[in-house]
Amino acid sequence: MSQSFAAGSRKYSETVHADSLCWTPSINSKPGVCIENMPSEMLIKVFSYLDAVSLLHVACVNKRFYQLASDNGIWLKMYFSCFPAKRRIWKNEFLQMETVPSSCAVVEDRKPGYWKKEYILKQIAAVKTRVMQLVKPVDPCTGLPCKNQKAIKASGLSWVIVLKDKNGKEHVMEKAHLSFKHTSVSIFWHGTGWPCLDVLSTLKLFGVIPLLPDQSTAPSKNGPRRRSLIAEYSLSHLTESSVAVGSDNLVQLFSLNPGLVVGLWKGSNEIAFVMVSLHYHQLLERSALGSATVQYVLPPDKPVLDDIDPEYGLHDYDLHLDMHSEKHTYMCGTFKSLFCRKGDIENGYLKLTVVSLKDNAKHIPLIGTVGLSWETAAFKGIVKDCYMMDVTVLDETQKPFWCFSAPVCMELSSKVSNLYDYMGHIYITDYADSEGKVCVELVWLEETKEYFIVSLVLYISTEKVNNWYGTKY
Repeated sequence: MSQSFAAGSRKYSETVHADSLCWTPSINSKPGVCIENMPSEMLIKVFSYLDAVSLLHVACVNKRFYQLASDNGIWLKMYFSCFPAKRRIWKNEFLQMETVPSSCAVVEDRKPGYWKKEYILKQIAAVKTRVMQLVKPVDPCTGLPCKNQKAIKASGLSWVIVLKDKNGKEHVMEKAHLSFKHTSVSIFWHGTGWPCLDVLSTLKLFGVIPLLPDQSTAPSKNGPRRRSLIAEYSLSHLTESSVAVGSDNLVQLFSLNPGLVVGLWKGSNEIAFVMVSLHYHQLLERSALGSATVQYVLPPDKPVLDDIDPEYGLHDYDLHLDMHSEKHTYMCGTFKSLFCRKGDIENGYLKLTVVSLKDNAKHIPLIGTVGLSWETAAFKGIVKDCYMMDVTVLDETQKPFWCFSAPVCMELSSKVSNLYDYMGHIYITDYADSEGKVCVELVWLEETKEYFIVSLVLYISTEKVNNWYGTKY
């Protein structure tokens, strides 16, 4: 025989046999409510209360959510709330513009996701326009935009480094401290989660721009973003192949071109911090227009030929020079009308003498104690006789010709100063890349505890000059 009875809110069934008596309970529970089981109309209503970034997040859940979060009705409403349609009307014999309510806008049948795409493209174009307006004014001394810092903030631009170990695993360092200078920005990363240098193979520097920058809030690392590869450095043989910039009691600094400094704790291969200095010239383009794997390539300069000037491309160069650390500027100056005679071209370089050893009137003092400052969460210090050098060379039309920002150090020379006004130890600073060289000679005056630049010479590659001016030096 069998019978059933109810106990509380659950139903039990009991089966009775002649030889034995047993019962087996069965529970009929109602299925749980899940957002994925909700009707599409209800989900679209819920999604309509989200902002653009949240909608893009929701679209990553699954295919159905992607289709619903791309609903034209949601994005059309969002589009017209940010970019109201306008129409021309005549009022009192004057042509005026008035806003058209979104409900009055003509909505044609569009493919799914059309208004989502239009909204994103319009937002990107609006940010680009705002940034272009900020970078339009140019500093006459440097030939660079005056409002780079504001333009960087308006675009939401930030920078990250990605450390890749020998097994292919990537370690992303996002939190950085920025220090803006006259012609460059220095970026510092420090923390406690650094992988050991022994297992690392490469370091990549990326510019990161949010897809939808919000001017009222700081850029979020969780929103949709685009990466642009700026530089890639090999760390496999860092202490052997790179240049040792200097050291103090705690850290030793190594530099890699372009502009990278890696600080290692003394006595170990543990990273203390990473610092990079980026020159402002084409910085926004390099940080935004590349891809995650390919760097942005500057468009080639079209040479303007001149058959009249026999020394075309050899004169009227301007130099803007910055020597600084994160917190101090040791020297900042502009030098105009630099030139090179044809007879001074040697070994494939134009020689531009900026400060002559024989001209005492142009010798320049450095302000303050020269050193590259660093800081981590627990320690800070300064590596003496090191600094960042920012070089901006303009051509005769005041266009940036050769620009870089790099860490350099002052090395004690074996020479002794024979200048009557400067009796002291001589220090040398040299920098070189594929486009040129910079040679600086300084004298340390013990009486006044300061350095004086007594010689400064630029050497510019004739290959670069020929490519720029169309000449054949």
